[in-house]
Order: sequence, then C-alpha cells, then structure tokens
Amino acid sequence: MSSDMIISEAIEYVNKLFAGNSDGHGADHTMRVYYNAQILMEAYPEADGFAISLAALLHDADDYKLFSTENNANARSFMEQKGLPSEMVEQICKIINSVSFSHNRGRRPETLEGRIVQDADRLDAIGAIGIARTFAYGGKAGRGLSDSIKHFYDKLLLLKEEMNTDAAKEMAQKRHEYMKDFLEEYYLETGYRYEG
Repeated sequence: MSSDMIISEAIEYVNKLFAGNSDGHGADHTMRVYYNAQILMEAYPEADGFAISLAALLHDADDYKLFSTENNANARSFMEQKGLPSEMVEQICKIINSVSFSHNRGRRPETLEGRIVQDADRLDAIGAIGIARTFAYGGKAGRGLSDSIKHFYDKLLLLKEEMNTDAAKEMAQKRHEYMKDFLEEYYLETGYRYEG
C-alpha cells in the first residue's frame, strides 16, 4: 500500500474514531495538527514526512482524556493493519508519545520528527483556535469562565517559549499576541482580572 493511501486511510480512520466529539479534541483538531505539520515540514526537508504525517494524524488516537487504551493500542492497531514494519510502528509511537504537554512538560523530543509534531499540536492550542478550544473543553468539563481563563496562565501563554523549531516559533508569536489581546479585552468587559 502506498504511503499516500495510508495517509488517506488514516484521515478516514480518525474521522470515524472522533465522530461526535465536540470538546476541542476531535477530528477537526487532528486535521489542523496535520496541516500545521505540513507547513512546518516545508522548512525541514530532511525530516521523514511520512512519519510526521502519520504521527500527526494518530497523535490523539489514544489520548487518555478520550480513550482508556494502553500502549498506543488504537494507533498500533491501525498501523499494523496497514502492514507497516514494526520499526516504523515503534518510531511513530515514540513521536506520538512525545507530543502531550502534560506528559512531556519541559522535555524536548529527541527527533526532528517528534519536535515538528509536538510543535504542530501546540500551535493548535494557541491563538484564536486555542481560545475557542479552551472554552469548548471548559464547557464539557464543567469549568466556569474564570477557570478557563486560569488555563491560559497554566498552559497556553507558556507554549510560545516551548516551541522547538524556528518555523513554529515564528507562527506562535502572532498567536500568542492574539491571546494576550483577547485577555485584555475580556478583563475590560468583565471587570475581572486573573491574578494567579
């Protein structure tokens, strides 16, 4: 099976896997991470594009917030069904496991491929889309507005400094400024200011 066909089937797979998810971690998030990764890869032609693409598409297939799987069971199952060699399955699982913010805080992925996918995911957590996702997830989790605002300080405003690649740092700058502007407007309209 060609790599293009596997990518196409991975897109189909994640659309089925996340059907009905509306908390900011659905197929639309996965596709944005995939597209961010495509943009970042342009700056790093030496990177393994297939591994990056597949890891980006499967990066949330076993997210603990959504699934109670172990050892990347969903991602592994998909890749094994497509006949990928075990070394490649392990490589892609290693990339996937380096993405999560909560599990990898302060740790930089060892490979360029891991750094690109981690950056692609983090870019989707900031800017206008990051704001929208924060409140979508907050609503599902029963968080009030002030708790969602706290999330900006606990995570989102820290991400700009945690980008790995120069290409992602450049993209993150504008998104970071947009979030700061949003918070200032929010404080003006509500009379509330988060003091941490």
